[in-house]
Amino acid sequence: MISADLGPDPFAWMHDSSSQEFADHLAAERAAYDASVAHLVPLVSVIRAEATARVPAAMRSAGVRRTRFSYYTDYPAGRDYPQLIRQPHAAGDDEMRILLDFQSHATGDYLDWAYAQLSPDETRLAFALDNEGDEVFQLRFLDVETGQELSEVIPRCYYGGAWTADSRAFLYTVHDDAYRPFQVWLHHLGRPDAEDELILEEPDEAFEINVRSCRSGQGIIAWSESNSTSECWWIDPANPSAPPRSIGGRRHGVRYHAEHRLGHPGTDLLIVTDEATVEGRLMAAPLPPTEGQGFVAWRQLRRERSDQRLYRVDAFADGVVASIRADGRHQLLVLPHNDLDTDTPGVRVASVHVGSDVYLSATPQYDAPAIAVLDEARTHPADVKEIDLATGRETVVWTEPAPGYDPSRYLVSRHTFPSPDGTLVPATLYRHRDTPLDGTAPCLLYGYGAYEAVFEPEWEPALPSLLDRGVVYVFAHIRGGGEGGRRWYLDGKMAAKQHTFDDHIAVADGLALDGLVDPSRIATRGLSAGGLLQGAVFSQRPDRWAAVVAEVPFVDVVTSMSDPNTPLTITEWEEWGDPRIPEQRAWMSAYDPYQNLPPAGGRPPLLVTGAVHDPRVMVREPAKWTAALRASDPDWAPQCVFRVETGAGSHTGPSGRFGHLEYEAEIYAWVLDKLGVHR
Repeated sequence: MISADLGPDPFAWMHDSSSQEFADHLAAERAAYDASVAHLVPLVSVIRAEATARVPAAMRSAGVRRTRFSYYTDYPAGRDYPQLIRQPHAAGDDEMRILLDFQSHATGDYLDWAYAQLSPDETRLAFALDNEGDEVFQLRFLDVETGQELSEVIPRCYYGGAWTADSRAFLYTVHDDAYRPFQVWLHHLGRPDAEDELILEEPDEAFEINVRSCRSGQGIIAWSESNSTSECWWIDPANPSAPPRSIGGRRHGVRYHAEHRLGHPGTDLLIVTDEATVEGRLMAAPLPPTEGQGFVAWRQLRRERSDQRLYRVDAFADGVVASIRADGRHQLLVLPHNDLDTDTPGVRVASVHVGSDVYLSATPQYDAPAIAVLDEARTHPADVKEIDLATGRETVVWTEPAPGYDPSRYLVSRHTFPSPDGTLVPATLYRHRDTPLDGTAPCLLYGYGAYEAVFEPEWEPALPSLLDRGVVYVFAHIRGGGEGGRRWYLDGKMAAKQHTFDDHIAVADGLALDGLVDPSRIATRGLSAGGLLQGAVFSQRPDRWAAVVAEVPFVDVVTSMSDPNTPLTITEWEEWGDPRIPEQRAWMSAYDPYQNLPPAGGRPPLLVTGAVHDPRVMVREPAKWTAALRASDPDWAPQCVFRVETGAGSHTGPSGRFGHLEYEAEIYAWVLDKLGVHR
């Protein structure tokens, strides 16, 4: 590989995102990309039509029951964005009422929302919208009874919010210019936002702050968190202007999150923490004192289990639901309140599908007798089940419609492949039932591997179009992600980051060596940190790939991590490393794709994406990387294309249920072309 220290950067001029030169460069890149894929337009149209046909023209979600009404999201025929509707309990369709029509707020090519939260009395709605893709949301309010939007608009907010007990005020977060949420504000309805109260501010630039309501209705939790440390505060929803009370203080290296339950004095708070553990344990504590700075020591309820990653607990009147990962799958444990301090196994709720997961779905009522559970797979539309908290009985109450789609046509299997250090890396394989695993089929391998994140299986209406054409789709569960719990994550970050890349290559090599797919037709794809993965494996093993798709790739690692003014940099020093520390700079420099270009000759085709409004990976990163790659291998340069969103567009591509399917059709058509599949 061609390696260089950070010195004169011939493409540093791209750091001036406001320059006309850079804007012209990106426009030229998009025009060149469009020309390069013009021959794929018919295939894109076919795949888009196939995927769209699997999405019902009109669709209504499962209902979410609250005290006064049940609520649904409804997609009218052919629309990209839903309506929020309500219905009195046990009422007919003729009594449904539209509360909010998101489509009416789509002023251009993009729309996203951070949340749409109903007030406790169900008379107000707070919702936060983004029309650019830059994750700067406008906070608005709706009078549900009259259907009229209130005049006040908060011009800048971020994810996370909570209503006060009287439904007359709302807490929201604000992010700074580096896109770090650092403040919690209180807005009183009917007052100008200039009178909003600052409730919490996080001065440490390594921490991000958030806020949410407790299901009990009697508490609001705010928390500030870095990669390794957190602090939580209790806010009284009946007196939100009172000073927040710390639940467990801040101790370096200790992360925790709290949940409130009723009727258990002295153990009012359930706390999931990694204190003195890796995979997490469950603790309990009383509410923090109203005066003074102290807090009461926690008491352990459930010990750490090395084979279970404990993520969170949700409290209900009739039990506690723990979200865990075990055997590589996200599952739920339903536990009685009175047995939390034992090793009772509880009622295990797992997916009925191979390689798929279940998650607690929206169940806002504390006294709900049953919880809603989402069971979803990549090749199976979602089911929503109700799980009775007393008996564990499951009832399917809603199935996502997928017109003309038959999930039995597809097979799913789990395999493991050895990484160079001997670690067995799991992978999930998806294929059409007529596609053999005999070494003849082409393959698309997907990977991420960072932040302990898991790309949980979700129904993907475009994926069958790939599988129907004989491609084996493989999801690699590599270190750095959370598929194997927190230990799996820790073994793929900082100094161990190379394990992430080794694992991904090992899965590809294993697929070939085991005779499962065609060794000469393996493509690879990933987004963001998964785009970094693609950049690294592109450089380290260019011979392995028939094609590489690097979406919004984080590929100028040392440069970005050296600039505290780049959004998210300081908060991510504990994920990647701090270049000011020589040892950490060395390990980042060893894999940084921008510093480690592959040798000229023998490079596979490369598709790179980016977006000018992306606040997570600056568009300069993919722009610089593609320019450097082309300059270092002019003969190969035409095989490197850059699909850049020069208008509205986000980190994950176009918005809307049909708009995103169009994007997936583009990616799949390009991959199929490079794999030699032209139908």
